[in-house]
Amino acid sequence: MNSVTIIGGGVSGLFSAYYLQKTGHSVTIIEQGAFLDGCSFGNAGMIVPSHIVPLAQPGMIAKGLRWMLKSTSPFYVKPRLSWDLMKWGLLFYKYSTEQHVQRSIPILRDISLLSKKLFQDLAASGDVDFGWHERGLLMLYKNADTEHEMAEEAHLANQAGIVAEMLNGAQVQALEPEVRVDVRGAVYYPGDAHITPNLLIKNLLDFLKKQGVQVLENEEVLGFEKKGTKITAIQTAKGSHKTEELIIAAGAWSPVLTEKLGISLPLQGGKGYSFMLKNVKNNIHVPAIMLEARATATPMGGDLRFAGTLEVAGTDMTVNMNRVRGIVQGITNYYPELEVQLPEVDKVWRGLRPCSPDGLPYIGRVKGLDNVTLATGHGMMGVSLGPATGKLVAEIVTGKAESMEVQAFNPLRFS
Repeated sequence: MNSVTIIGGGVSGLFSAYYLQKTGHSVTIIEQGAFLDGCSFGNAGMIVPSHIVPLAQPGMIAKGLRWMLKSTSPFYVKPRLSWDLMKWGLLFYKYSTEQHVQRSIPILRDISLLSKKLFQDLAASGDVDFGWHERGLLMLYKNADTEHEMAEEAHLANQAGIVAEMLNGAQVQALEPEVRVDVRGAVYYPGDAHITPNLLIKNLLDFLKKQGVQVLENEEVLGFEKKGTKITAIQTAKGSHKTEELIIAAGAWSPVLTEKLGISLPLQGGKGYSFMLKNVKNNIHVPAIMLEARATATPMGGDLRFAGTLEVAGTDMTVNMNRVRGIVQGITNYYPELEVQLPEVDKVWRGLRPCSPDGLPYIGRVKGLDNVTLATGHGMMGVSLGPATGKLVAEIVTGKAESMEVQAFNPLRFS
């Protein structure tokens, strides 16, 4: 079997390593920072077959422009002179159509259901403990306009074979015996699940090390050595690493690497924040998305993780506390008895979700380079789609029949 080098220690990179080592490949993972600091680590932890509508959809441009005027809003595009941002924005506008939504629904459904099945298999295998729970997901709403919008989404989901139930406020409350929920209603997706992402990353990393996967962290990639149509080595700040196969799974930093290979990859980092409420006496039971606030709440053991915002800001990793304040303000509108204070800035986790302009990930070979595969661009669904991404990458590298058709994820589809 070939030697494979994976650049990126997030969930896509780790699951690619997991499935590749199972096929007998010699695997090395290179991470520019620390493994336990990446975007996957502080994720909301939701496994969401319900999320079948891509980010690029009708109405998102107008909604985003309105939100941009408010400092605590859930969506923000940081103004800057950038051709890459302009190109991404134009493509996002082009794909924000009803036709694109209809084409994307079965694709996102299939990769999400594949990923959920692989999560179930992993939980049953005992290889890795990651806090697997199948309690569904509540999409909570406060007003009639959102209810109308969500009724349409629920209809689309049911048409696609994803069970969605419209609940009134009393029915929502019945699912939450410990915490008062102040809502008009919700869409309940019983097929969704959740995990504890930091547990997944830590334990999956430990498992891979035990299986002989070489793990290199705090090692920045500077360039590549090429012979003909193949990459033969990766040059880092600490030396050169020979390889027979290269996987780029570096999240929001992937375009920096692909540019070194002569590939322009339309992708923007969508910054999100999260923080943890520790030792919650009366905790929520079902993970929830608070729709008008665009914030999430996920129980993780005795703790409760809140997350939210999508701040398109390149690779800027600074913390904007106004955005965090917006999350905190939103929470008490839905859970009035939860005592949530604005956290100190050093208690706020932030990460960059790699957002493609059409809302579909990049998974596949790169034309013109025979041994390069990309695995990035998952937006806010990186953890949810991690196992499926890793499985597909392993199948692409080994030349086996893929678990699903991957043409829609072609990394060069905008070229």
